[in-house]
Amino acid sequence: MGRYIGRSVYTLFTVALLCTATSAAPQTGPAPTPTHLDTDVVALACAPTLVFERPLASLLITGGQDASTRHGFHPGDLITINGGSDNGVEVGQEYYVRRVQAPRGTGISRATPATLRTAGWVRVYAVDKTMSLVTVSHACDTIDIGDYLEPFAAPDPPTPDPHPAKPQKDNYGHLLMGVDRRTMFARNDFVTIDRGSDHGITLGARFMVYRDKRRTETKQLFAIKELPDEIVTPEFLFEIGEAVVVDVKPEVSTVQIMSARSALLLGDYVALRK
Repeated sequence: MGRYIGRSVYTLFTVALLCTATSAAPQTGPAPTPTHLDTDVVALACAPTLVFERPLASLLITGGQDASTRHGFHPGDLITINGGSDNGVEVGQEYYVRRVQAPRGTGISRATPATLRTAGWVRVYAVDKTMSLVTVSHACDTIDIGDYLEPFAAPDPPTPDPHPAKPQKDNYGHLLMGVDRRTMFARNDFVTIDRGSDHGITLGARFMVYRDKRRTETKQLFAIKELPDEIVTPEFLFEIGEAVVVDVKPEVSTVQIMSARSALLLGDYVALRK
């Protein structure tokens, strides 16, 4: 009986893979189901971060189960990836789908980092030796051919310190970029900053956001060669918002804007409340 079931599953998987050669109808996966994750967890899982070099990726989105050529996919689609049981992929596993958004006209480096976009996360639906089918558990964006996969783990939203200290004013950081390399932000948006665990930053830490009205208008932060030392020393700062750290890496962190008196911009100053 077990051999019959296993052979049937393999046959169904093979038919799904080959069906586009004989039918113009797209092959769809099971109907999308709720993630059962809290909205703040979902929002945090979709938040951006920065990378200073291109990630090493082995599992990639390679296509879909359609007769026509498509490059973007969404919930309800069956999507192929370039790894199977030979790569340790198993039915039921979940993976983040990430996309590297590099700056135009230059490579990825410390001076010109790339934004890492989370397009969503997927669940393995069927497995062959060298390839698999996945379905979309949640979509933060469309999932594109060439996006890469990382093991999924639901993030833990931090608990902000309810009684933070006064902000440090001798060690300013800066707002960097948000999702899709955005440079303007509002309340509840996620944005990266140039401070991380190497600077003593921890989950839940709070920052005040400032703008210097007397700052010399320089080039955009990522158009200059050195970051952030080339930014003019702040002279006349006024408070425009507050943010909480939701993800920490050694040199950068992701913060969520808690309040904003006006639009926050790339290059605005941040001061840790410690």
